[in-house]
Amino acid sequence: MISPAPLSNRLFYTLLTAVVAINFTALCLPIMEPDNGLYATVAKRMFLTGDYINLYSCEVEWLDKPRLPFLLNVLFMKMLGVTTAAYKLPALLCFGGSLFYTYRFARLNYPIVVAQVATLIFGTAYHVILSNTDVRAEPFLTLFIIGPAYHFMRVVQGGTWYHLVLGSLLTACAMMTKGPVVPVASVGAGLVAHCAFTGQWKQLWHPRWLVAGVLTALFVSPELYALYQQFDAHPEKIVYGQRGTSGLRFFFWDSQMGRFLNNGPLRGSGDPLFFTHTLLWALLPWALIVYAATGRAVSQLFRRQHLTATPPLPEYLSLGAGISLFILFSASRFQLPHYLNIVFPFYAVLAAHFLSQLSVTSLRRWTIAQTIIALLAGTLVTGVLVLYQPERLVSGLIWICLIGLTTIVVFWHYKPHFGNPVATLTGRMVGLMVIVGGLINLFLYPSIMQYQAGMVAADYANTRPNLQRTTWFYGGDTYGESTWSYEYYTKQPTHYVYADSTLKRVTRQGPVQVLTTPVYADSLTKQGFQVRRLATFPYYHVSQLTGTFLNPATRPGTLKAYILAEVQ
Repeated sequence: MISPAPLSNRLFYTLLTAVVAINFTALCLPIMEPDNGLYATVAKRMFLTGDYINLYSCEVEWLDKPRLPFLLNVLFMKMLGVTTAAYKLPALLCFGGSLFYTYRFARLNYPIVVAQVATLIFGTAYHVILSNTDVRAEPFLTLFIIGPAYHFMRVVQGGTWYHLVLGSLLTACAMMTKGPVVPVASVGAGLVAHCAFTGQWKQLWHPRWLVAGVLTALFVSPELYALYQQFDAHPEKIVYGQRGTSGLRFFFWDSQMGRFLNNGPLRGSGDPLFFTHTLLWALLPWALIVYAATGRAVSQLFRRQHLTATPPLPEYLSLGAGISLFILFSASRFQLPHYLNIVFPFYAVLAAHFLSQLSVTSLRRWTIAQTIIALLAGTLVTGVLVLYQPERLVSGLIWICLIGLTTIVVFWHYKPHFGNPVATLTGRMVGLMVIVGGLINLFLYPSIMQYQAGMVAADYANTRPNLQRTTWFYGGDTYGESTWSYEYYTKQPTHYVYADSTLKRVTRQGPVQVLTTPVYADSLTKQGFQVRRLATFPYYHVSQLTGTFLNPATRPGTLKAYILAEVQ
């Protein structure tokens, strides 16, 4: 077995700096539609109106996500204005907090090298980098899951009341980000697994957990009050097509269990194997190591003769949380690739421990396999860049060569200098993901974002005094495509048209500015409106890239048009 010698401080902090820097390049990209645009407009309205109780989207009552991420966005809007940074920076800071807690959690039970490698694995997982660019709830929720895991593990190990309070506070934050099911199914299930497999059953019945429950309820009460005030206190409101919708019921049941059982207002059609294959690319380049680490941990657990035997793992919270959420989400009928991001820190700990326990021969084989994965992935992203041909193609190719050569020189030629083969493998994978993250945020997507029509139209109108006026969005099928990015980035008021009579009423007072599609513009002309087209903007669903779109020869056939028009 190899000696789990830690990475040198210079090497670890150099790699960690590269990981943080490449994730923070997300600030170079505007907000991406659709979900980012939706959440950004919800926060913008809260900021402009000062109403932190009632959530609105498209000028109608909105019941979906809890308020905490939006309140954090509002806080940064007060400092930075309605900008890209105000929306993304809170999530990126939460990502930084997740790195910190991943290290601290691993350090509780593992050698330093495991904590170091786990932190780097988590920070370079492909979908973590992507989620810091395409910001939703996951960067916030990841912090609010790994944070309580650390503090509650400290409590189990005899920590003071300080950890009980912080663990309860962060659990409440998780609930005010996504609802109550996820923290219970991850941290709660993980604690049960840890106590069960280490023979510490008595820990589960300690009165302090009752105190933790009371504290969590106290901390989450502002969200419950807001939900009650917006919905339960007003049964006359129509939400999801019916009256009497309970915000509290939605929070405790429909928002998550309703999706899981597929009997709530938000439904889907899940595949039990969805996350099995999704993790292969979402956890790139670490997926095979994570699967191997989990498989070995489970098999060793089943081979134990009795609970008093030496545990195969120093702790079982990681395994319990990772498996429980994987099973829960796989059984759900409502599935999205980013759902499992929140347990990536636990997967990273399992993977790092697995690597630290390998023999030199086995580690060499894994290093060769991971290097092949890196070469294939590097070739793929280079091919995508060349196929798309962005404006900064040459700069992107230079980036690939520069980072690639640096990685080769440092982690091939000088690898004996590090004294630990794990450092060589980890360094190569960090180099790969610096290339991938840089290509996404610095070279590829800056060019692709020109097809986010609403954002481009807002920038166009903001720079032309004659167009700086209230904009009306017309065409229900277009809401959620490019209206949200226009609504967020415009400096002027916006309104949604839900009935043609509304547009007829406002045009009686003079011409109005409308963002719509050519099809809807033609329908306005047929209804007797005078439509003067001011500018046209190409649109594509930029978060769902296809080969047809990436290929310049076939790209025009994938585009849709939005027009800024004057209607009277």
